[in-house]
Amino acid sequence: MVFIRYYLSTLLIWNCHVLFDLLERLSSLTRVWFREHPKLTDLQPIQLSALLYLGRCNRYSNTPLAVTEYLGLTKGTVSQSLKALESHGLLIKTPDAKDKRSVHLELTAPARALLNEVMPPDFLVAAAKRMGARSQDLEGLLLELLRNIQQGENVPSFGLCRSCRFHRTVAGAAFCELTQEPLESGEINLICREHRVPDEVND
Repeated sequence: MVFIRYYLSTLLIWNCHVLFDLLERLSSLTRVWFREHPKLTDLQPIQLSALLYLGRCNRYSNTPLAVTEYLGLTKGTVSQSLKALESHGLLIKTPDAKDKRSVHLELTAPARALLNEVMPPDFLVAAAKRMGARSQDLEGLLLELLRNIQQGENVPSFGLCRSCRFHRTVAGAAFCELTQEPLESGEINLICREHRVPDEVND
């Protein structure tokens, strides 16, 4: 029994090495694709990451602090990146309607047009088509892995609104139980800083 437990433990560690290698290789290929894309030559990797996040987050999550938390970087680094995006004409800062000390980061029309051109990456779309239904299975497994790591390491989930503990349907329309505000149909597929996995909060 001791040998079996040792064997299984060793096998698990080896599998994790392989899994990490695969994830790292996919990340490397993605970075290369973005770096070599002719439309993205003027953007640094951090600036692009911030732009991608702002293109996918909702109105509760488009603040400098939310970008900092999502990217896991220092405030200074993110601040400089946001200033660069602003100078490129890719985002504008607008004061919060309720708290003038807070600002929201809104993508400009050129920024959204740019994201529409480069996202999702062509190589990923092509691979998903070749995989067929298995690509959906892979999406589910990767989401499960991500959620497991986030819960184990106690880091924010930044999940989609529709999968949140606070998402409700009231009178046939989407509603956020946390903010007590109705949601537009498109918002339920956006990333939210306040996202909570259903089993994280008790009724």
